Amino acid sequence: MATVEKPLAAARYVPPHPPRGEGPVPVWRGLIGERARTAVYGWSERAFETWHMERNVLGIRVHIPLHPDAVQHVLLDNAANYVKPDMVKKILAPTIGRGLLSSDGADWREQRRIVAARFAPAAVDTLFPAFVGAARGTAAHWGRGGTIDMAEQATATTMRVISDSLFAGDARLTSKAAIDHIAAAIDGVAEARVQVLLGLPLFPMTPKGRRGRRGQIYLRKTLAAVVEDRRRGGYDDFLSRMIEALDAQFPPEEARALAVDNAATFYLAGHETTANALAWALFLLSEQPDLQQAAAAEAREALATGEGDPGLPGRLPLLRRILDETLRLYPSAPRIDRQAVAADRLGEHDVRPGDIVSLWPWLIHRHRLLWEDPDAFDADRWTEARSAGRHRFQYLPFGGGPRVCVGMRMAVSEALTVLSHWLTAWRFAPVPGREVRASGLVTLRPAGGLPLRVTPRD
Repeated sequence: MATVEKPLAAARYVPPHPPRGEGPVPVWRGLIGERARTAVYGWSERAFETWHMERNVLGIRVHIPLHPDAVQHVLLDNAANYVKPDMVKKILAPTIGRGLLSSDGADWREQRRIVAARFAPAAVDTLFPAFVGAARGTAAHWGRGGTIDMAEQATATTMRVISDSLFAGDARLTSKAAIDHIAAAIDGVAEARVQVLLGLPLFPMTPKGRRGRRGQIYLRKTLAAVVEDRRRGGYDDFLSRMIEALDAQFPPEEARALAVDNAATFYLAGHETTANALAWALFLLSEQPDLQQAAAAEAREALATGEGDPGLPGRLPLLRRILDETLRLYPSAPRIDRQAVAADRLGEHDVRPGDIVSLWPWLIHRHRLLWEDPDAFDADRWTEARSAGRHRFQYLPFGGGPRVCVGMRMAVSEALTVLSHWLTAWRFAPVPGREVRASGLVTLRPAGGLPLRVTPRD
């Protein structure tokens, strides 16, 4: 029986966002201070009400199109002309090499074909027990509750899901050392970005940079060992089947390198973005106790029908709207960069070969000409009636076009399953006096974690 959408009237709530000035921020501000550490910091009011901006960043021409038609042109209509930028590949190379996330052309198409089957609906349906096990396993350590860093708990949970569902539960991928090294590797991107923009060699110069480099080395070394284990046989998991497919399509050394690259890609991307979505959803619900109570009631009813079956997300319409609104306000990936191969036009604006085209879900999702009251949290904007007629390229939590995130269905199903289990058993409330703000260049995390007051429900 289909679930009927029931809009929930609630008081207007505007979650925190970085301050906005009146005019454009100077380019040099992106090289130092908070702007260099946090992608969404420093945008002006104008960025949320115009359709196109252009910047010159150290001699590189950057277009920032904000109209959904222009976004569709870049990601879909003329996608072949817009590839991963050279500078992005250089920044990501020490971590994910030439994996699916950073490759283009024939390499990308072949790798996408190899991994796509694992994320097809039927394959994702088999993963629900892993989602349930991870949600329960994490919460089992909360005892009677207390102040708990839910960003850290979300990360531990999604890492366990990835380990169990893609890497046969390999314990090397869920250790405290792995969690710390991966966080350091992601944080180290800020320093690498500045070095690439300045044309400098990638060399860690600060304590954060050195921690990031150690994290990259740990990640690559650990995953190389995991790959070698699969090559010796005895496994039947996502990684072993991917290795077999790569061996059939590429020369031996290239196949070996691509196996490590893609293991790193799916390990990082597979847990980091979902963990952030969980953390932000819990933060937003902690600030709205009535909405949290309604979501918990829905989850309790849905789980009573079946807790580990693929039909669970369909029984959680309110929680799905909450997740959609969470990803609108705090998209896990706040920017999507492309580089033009040949000359083109975006509306009235000429694009030259080599120009960077930077798509910003952070700006598009909060654009005043696209959304009503865009900075406010409003789960009911995702009811069918209010969603009708919305441009499909004005909401980009998973990208769009041919390169839309291959793990999108898995991520949504995982997030809804974990949230439903946690909300059924626990209440989440803010820590008084604790400021919550976004941080990060590659993904959006709560800066310094997300301590919440966690108590059992009756």
